[in-house]
Amino acid sequence: MDLGLDGDTALVTASSSGLGFASASALAAAGANVVICGRTPERLAAAESEMADTPGEVLAVETDLTAPTEVEALVDATVESFGGIDHVVTSAGGVPPGSFEDTDDQAWYGAYDTLVMSVVWTLRAARPHLTESPKGTVTAITSTSVAEPIENLILSNAVRRGVIGVIKSVARDWAPSIRANAVLPGAHETARIEELIEAGIERGDYESYQAGLDDWASAIPLDRIGDPTGFGQVVAFLASEPASFVNGVALPVDGGRLRG
Repeated sequence: MDLGLDGDTALVTASSSGLGFASASALAAAGANVVICGRTPERLAAAESEMADTPGEVLAVETDLTAPTEVEALVDATVESFGGIDHVVTSAGGVPPGSFEDTDDQAWYGAYDTLVMSVVWTLRAARPHLTESPKGTVTAITSTSVAEPIENLILSNAVRRGVIGVIKSVARDWAPSIRANAVLPGAHETARIEELIEAGIERGDYESYQAGLDDWASAIPLDRIGDPTGFGQVVAFLASEPASFVNGVALPVDGGRLRG
């Protein structure tokens, strides 16, 4: 299927690793020029190098998404390099685990900046350019925690829901010139999952890496965890011409784990 993304410009935040990187890679593979960002120079350079052979051009910009001036500079760099912005994909690093009792005010405010305000600042800066594009789209990567709380993740469970509120609102307010959707990933075999399984092996929870994968997959009807490459292709589809009538959805990509 031709996604109609060849020559478009996509800005993908928190994209030096994980599902943000998978999304950026899928967009670049479809021919879009992609701007990636992250806070760790070495990881960002590695991500840029890994995407070097894709049809689309790739620009890496070191950015702290919790600093609004740096977010504005990221958008400016995107427009300066490629002349505009057609698609924005928002992602963010994870927030600390913990229960309600374990979580102090600083952690709450930090999570809000990381998960919600980073999206607000990115969309505020990018909106004029998205409006000028005939293809303007926004896709927010969140989590299944917005639909079903995950044990010991009070911050993700509570704060990420604000992103869904933003997306549902702008999907109506910015239409028809800009489409906005969200994706709710479940467990995918990212570096973070690999780290958690390796830690489980060291603790004696798992006999092997495969045993760890099997445990993570145990609650998923498809009996496996997700492939980040496939997740990225879902994000690229939502930005594409074939998805031009898809607006305001919150799409789980979780193998059917969510019951609601």
